[in-house]
Amino acid sequence: MKTVPIRATATRGSRALLAAVVAAAAVTGALVSAPAGAAADDATSLQLVTLSGAGTSGSGDDAAALLARQDAVLATIGSPTATYRWTTALNGFAVQLTNDQVTVLEDDPEVVGVEPSTVLPMAGRITSSGAQAAQLAGPRGDVGRGGSGVVIGFVDSGLALGSPLFADVPGLGAGNDSYTGECTAGDGWPSSSCNRKVVGAGWWVAGFGADRIRSSERLSPLDVVGHGTQVASVAAGNSDVSVRVRGRTMGDFGGVAPRARIAAYKACWAAPDPADDGCATADLVSAIDRATADGVDVLNIAVAGPAAVDTVERALLGAAEADVVVVGAAGNAGRSSFAGHASPWVTTVGATRGSTLRGRVSVVGGPSLTGASRSRRSLAPVRLVVGADVAASGARQRDARQCRPGSLDARRVAGRAVLCVRGGIGRVDKSEAVALADGVAMVLVNERPGVVIDDFHSVPTVQLTQRDGRRLSRWARTHVRTTVRIAGLPSGRTPARAAGWSAPGDSRSTVLKPDVVAVGEGVLGAVPGSWALFSGTSAATARVSGLAALLRSRHDWSAPVVRSVLTTTARPVAGAPTLTQGSGQVGVALPRPGLALDVRPSSYRKALEAHSWRGLNTSSIIVRGGGTTTRRVTNLGSRAEYFSGQALGFTRHQVRLTPVALRLAPGETATVRVTITGPTGPTPLDDGWVVWRGARGSETRIPVAITR
Repeated sequence: MKTVPIRATATRGSRALLAAVVAAAAVTGALVSAPAGAAADDATSLQLVTLSGAGTSGSGDDAAALLARQDAVLATIGSPTATYRWTTALNGFAVQLTNDQVTVLEDDPEVVGVEPSTVLPMAGRITSSGAQAAQLAGPRGDVGRGGSGVVIGFVDSGLALGSPLFADVPGLGAGNDSYTGECTAGDGWPSSSCNRKVVGAGWWVAGFGADRIRSSERLSPLDVVGHGTQVASVAAGNSDVSVRVRGRTMGDFGGVAPRARIAAYKACWAAPDPADDGCATADLVSAIDRATADGVDVLNIAVAGPAAVDTVERALLGAAEADVVVVGAAGNAGRSSFAGHASPWVTTVGATRGSTLRGRVSVVGGPSLTGASRSRRSLAPVRLVVGADVAASGARQRDARQCRPGSLDARRVAGRAVLCVRGGIGRVDKSEAVALADGVAMVLVNERPGVVIDDFHSVPTVQLTQRDGRRLSRWARTHVRTTVRIAGLPSGRTPARAAGWSAPGDSRSTVLKPDVVAVGEGVLGAVPGSWALFSGTSAATARVSGLAALLRSRHDWSAPVVRSVLTTTARPVAGAPTLTQGSGQVGVALPRPGLALDVRPSSYRKALEAHSWRGLNTSSIIVRGGGTTTRRVTNLGSRAEYFSGQALGFTRHQVRLTPVALRLAPGETATVRVTITGPTGPTPLDDGWVVWRGARGSETRIPVAITR
């Protein structure tokens, strides 16, 4: 029987051609994959099958030997045609199976896992369009010019063409001669789309289903969602790119690692209903397998998954065994689920809200109130009107109270500030409604207790807490004509705070997650044809991936050492438990490392097969109750150096280090013991840090969580 491979790496660039391929497969009897989790008929569904052992990245086998083993397993169930084959990051395949065939494979000693392909969400969302991004207060220039010689692979929704952020510009520096990826053509993406900046691209859709994508989607690496473009721009967009929105130049932009190369691996797709957008696990594994085979240095996967070792996580293990720094999103469902990518070979990134810029609303003859505001402009005294009092003809007063689009009367709003109540629609949508009614400013008040957020708004805006909002509302109701001044406060950024929606780690685990956090709210990035703000742990992963590229460009360090440096040089977020922040928040500048905790890549698989992470030399510690844990630390410096240790932050337990001081030659390793004693029985979570300070100014922080 002739095999017709249905895989996105073939150069089939249009829907018509793909339809012809599907028709040909039907004629020849080849199986064509159905959407993830759905049935090709009443009896089959797409399943991900993992065989024992590693792919070529973690074993001595070649691809031919692995394919032969896969053929032998497939023969036991009638040799169905596989939708995907994986041989590099994983030894396995995706195939349509009946329930009986699944049962047979689950009993096969060669098979370590069979699971259905499912669709996972992307871990970010656009929070403000280009109109709001135009309110940028000052430039967002690049933070450096590093990253040359490094390729970051983005498993995401693709990449938009035409942006100067991804152009082949002078000064990119050295490329990566070991990268072997290709530029796969497709609809709207000719093979000439790649250049010295975008060095590779591919696309995989068989798991999601080509018949389930939105009409505006393209069967190619081209990004129509914007998610992949935003993530890539923040991590590795070219430096000194002007931010222009509606003809206005708002400053310059540059990625964290502006000289790094980009490889786009599209495995996430837009559906007719945006709520159904996502990434099929079969496509994700295929993209990870290809990126590993191509030789990326850093792999960014801004897709959250279950807090378990599934097929995607096993593929990421193969990438880690190939010396790839893997960075994954913790996820945005912090109130309902634990952090995804809970395995020790992934640097899992949670999100912080960053610091909040402040603004002031001063009532002429009345109170002066401070809230959150991105606007740096100062407005002369203007009349304040309450949204509920200026409803448009035919609009509901309740809608005008919340400043919904079209609910405000422009004759009574023009030239005035509007008091709007939070809720019902997006915060930035309210300021856009005020702007459309010719209002010049907005005061947004919370109806319930909660934080205030310095969004990018269409008009100068100050958001007030419930208490201050009530105070201003009472004043406006009891005074016939209320006039206010609105001004941004020039200084006084508030400290970073953990984002409540960022998924925390599980206290029952033996690996502390997330590893680190980064700013994940209101992050500026490129979208197809414009700019926008986006939020989510995907924005945070972009920053960490860029920082990993800077480290790999500057130092000849293995992936586990880079992962350790990212973790141990983060800075604590005040008031946040370690299960929320991990080691703390990373910056966007090269850290100054002292010690590293190295892990042999083969150790990950041994620990997985032993069903225990406890023996791994991870850069964090999580224990139940107490006991003694050992770690091996290595001097990364070029000179011999003294390091002194200290336990900080613990409130209910005693933590003792042995030894408390080290003298290590360059590259020398020492074993240290961390002994924890304290109350027995059920006790609240206790956490803190083991800190090693070097004589030359370095600081290495190992977070410790003591759980019940």
